[in-house]
Amino acid sequence: MSGKPFMPTSVDEHIGQRVQLRRTMMGLSQKDLAKICGVTFQQIQKYETAGNRISASRLFELSAALETPVSFFFSGLPGNMPEENRSGRPLRICDPKSEDPLGKNESLLLIKLYWKLPNDEQRKMIMQMLRALNGSE
Repeated sequence: MSGKPFMPTSVDEHIGQRVQLRRTMMGLSQKDLAKICGVTFQQIQKYETAGNRISASRLFELSAALETPVSFFFSGLPGNMPEENRSGRPLRICDPKSEDPLGKNESLLLIKLYWKLPNDEQRKMIMQMLRALNGSE
């Protein structure tokens, strides 16, 4: 270890946000996810806020616990970018939450409520209503 304090990069922040997004979509608390992964809820909190970097093996465990491919956590990042530029400073990536509707709590609530509907027929009715309201029917 180089002795330098950990400085999260925008990639660390993005992955943490995607962990939080998927956890919320599944209706899990930080405590629930921590129990599944065998860590403390504080550790999950640090992952989500980029207070701690997520190792490759832990990311693999999280993908299994959250029932999603590892690639989900990288969705929205530019492809194959190094984390630092030649000056040694972390690269800044645009905040995906600014334009990403899935980054909004209202969207997560809508998704959660949609999947709580008791049957496919009700979900179909909701989709028809949304299409009609948006004029895309």
